[in-house]
Amino acid sequence: MNNQSHQYGQGHDSLPDIGCDRPDIVLEIPEREHEERLFLTEDLCVVDEEHFFVRGVIKIPIHDLERDLGIGVWVSHSEENYMTYIKNPDSSEIGPFFGWLSNELSCYEEKTYCLKTMAHYLGNNMRPEIDLEPTDHPLSLDQKNGISLQRAWDLVHHYIK
Repeated sequence: MNNQSHQYGQGHDSLPDIGCDRPDIVLEIPEREHEERLFLTEDLCVVDEEHFFVRGVIKIPIHDLERDLGIGVWVSHSEENYMTYIKNPDSSEIGPFFGWLSNELSCYEEKTYCLKTMAHYLGNNMRPEIDLEPTDHPLSLDQKNGISLQRAWDLVHHYIK
């Protein structure tokens, strides 16, 4: 992920969340082809009418803090699951749906692109929570075990310099 594709929380007094504003596949499409090949909103993306993505949040618990670090990411969906979400955009009664993590998070040394995920739909106009498949990948371990506040700041400062 490059810095241009990220949005950050307000200010530096409190820990901001970090996130990607599009799936990485969009970076491979020449800008002159965006209009014909790409549908992109803040929460939905379709590429070439055959690749479907939804924006969600990976929550990383922070030890001794009553909040999580949120990492906004995109996950792939089958067309069927994507359409189920489109037809029920504010329902917690759908899913969870399998998807591949569709962003490379450069704050992790090991590749994050194409990690297995499950998107859990919450309703109430909230983005889905993204759970990673339990593995020994550092991102999966961070989600499972939590991180220190210092580690959370290190992740944020990787993008905000």
